[in-house]
Amino acid sequence: MADKFTHFNDQDRARMVDVTAKKVTARFARATGQIHMHPTTLQQITAGHIKKGDVLAVAQVAGIMAAKRTAELIPMCHLIPLTGVDIHFHDNGHDTITADAVVKTKHVTGVEIEALLAIQTALLTIYDMCKAIDRGMVIGDVHLVEKDGGKSGHFIFAQPDN
Repeated sequence: MADKFTHFNDQDRARMVDVTAKKVTARFARATGQIHMHPTTLQQITAGHIKKGDVLAVAQVAGIMAAKRTAELIPMCHLIPLTGVDIHFHDNGHDTITADAVVKTKHVTGVEIEALLAIQTALLTIYDMCKAIDRGMVIGDVHLVEKDGGKSGHFIFAQPDN
């Protein structure tokens, strides 16, 4: 971790970090998260019986769109040209859908926030599309799984010890 926060100017006010001198490198980030629901809600999703449409197809597109618009929503994020965004879903066969996103770029700064926003938006879209039958859904365990590229190098999430 850096000794000095870089998001403050000499007046201790927020600023966008200057990345002008950084080198362009290939970078990627992988994030994950889950949405827990009533078992019948998952059955309705997998059977394609949600009245608003194909839940996972819409959630996938929403997540991709969110990754592309991260700089518009998170104030200190840089506008990054993304070279790839991919989102996958899998379920536990009972009451949980897990979403995984991989975001890639060749740029001067990383795409961790883009991957995390993609996950959050995909999961919120699932909630939105299913809330008429299950308002008790819970989104959780959203976190960065892995990132690579840039000065800070490779990061892999380590499950905290309880």
